[in-house]
Amino acid sequence: MRERTYFAELCLIQIATPSEIVCADPLGARDKADRPGDRFWDSLMRPEWVVHSARQDIEVVYQLAEKMPARIFDTQVAAAFLGMQPQIGYAGLVKELFDVELDKSHTRANWTKRPIADELLRYAAEDVQYLLPACEELTHRLESAGRLQWALEDSQQLLDPALYDIDPAAAVARLKAARNLRGRVRAAAEGLATWREKEALRTNRPRQWIIRDNTLVALAIEKPSSMSELAQIEGLAEKTIRRAGKDLLRILAEATDDASGYQPPRRPDEKQKAALKEMQRRVAAIGESVGVAAEVLAAKKELSAAMLGDRSGRIFRGWRKALFGDELLSVLENA
Repeated sequence: MRERTYFAELCLIQIATPSEIVCADPLGARDKADRPGDRFWDSLMRPEWVVHSARQDIEVVYQLAEKMPARIFDTQVAAAFLGMQPQIGYAGLVKELFDVELDKSHTRANWTKRPIADELLRYAAEDVQYLLPACEELTHRLESAGRLQWALEDSQQLLDPALYDIDPAAAVARLKAARNLRGRVRAAAEGLATWREKEALRTNRPRQWIIRDNTLVALAIEKPSSMSELAQIEGLAEKTIRRAGKDLLRILAEATDDASGYQPPRRPDEKQKAALKEMQRRVAAIGESVGVAAEVLAAKKELSAAMLGDRSGRIFRGWRKALFGDELLSVLENA
């Protein structure tokens, strides 16, 4: 659950085994010392996890326990390789596999409230009841289709710590409005974004609650040099100026040039555009032939990166390389 915080809050842990379903309450203990510790998490990391749409679950556990399971099977990932809707929800998957309608009336419930109502616990238990049967059925179908390795590889990629590690110095990369900035203005945006990320981490508040993106970019461009000039920046709250005005002015004063030598991304030329279009066409044709959505095989973002010279992406590794990666390389080499 993450609405008013930077970090997602782990409110309930649901565990389904072949013989039972357990709901563990990480917030229920009055004393923090009684909450899940290393022994609990270590025991939980040993078995293979079966999770639906695992990324957020992995993120919250990794940030809380600094641990990850050794192996994972993501039923959403697996379903996509069988031609089901990309990003299919858990209820949709259960309906597709078992023709069972799940109750989703408590999706937006307040899971921080204690004690947890019995009806919510029943709902939570049902939310994992079909995971193991789904894993078994999906595995059988994937093996028959010769695609089990696809699902295993893509599931395992979700356990890359780089997906979840937080680097405040890289926060400017998330600022779309800063992509075309350069020189002093880019350096100012980078300094402000780094400061905001650290503040969000320190206070556990959403970064947009600290300073909104458009306001941050306006600060970098306008470069106010006094409290009175800060007050003229649209969207910059008075309380923010009182609390952090000196820090903001210091960051702006120190931003004299962009030492990284950053250059805004260049627009693709006509040959690159044609290569991207041809790669998309070929991926779409392969997707149609195997009954898998093209976006599952290769997202446009991945193809665009390849067009601009990046050959490190997953489309050139593992099963994707064998299925179409080499073919895409030939398109790029002939562009």
